[in-house]
Amino acid sequence: MMIQVENLKCGGCISSVKKALTNIAGVKEVTVDLESGMIEVSGHADRVQLIEKLTGLGYPEVGSNNLLSKTKSYVSCAIGKMSH
Repeated sequence: MMIQVENLKCGGCISSVKKALTNIAGVKEVTVDLESGMIEVSGHADRVQLIEKLTGLGYPEVGSNNLLSKTKSYVSCAIGKMSH
């Protein structure tokens, strides 16, 4: 399953996304392309649940970005950098 998101900026963002999504039941592998904002999830996870998790981290699906999402993405980015 492919999901294109906004606000991906660096390796910290990628780390946060991978960590959060791999903790969802049914997710086997997560691949993130920083340049395109594409996230590929393999397994049998629920798309709605994945999008809700990404939005909660500040990485909404393309077309649904807002100031709150951008702010959350900076926090997730920083956390990802610390744990990376």
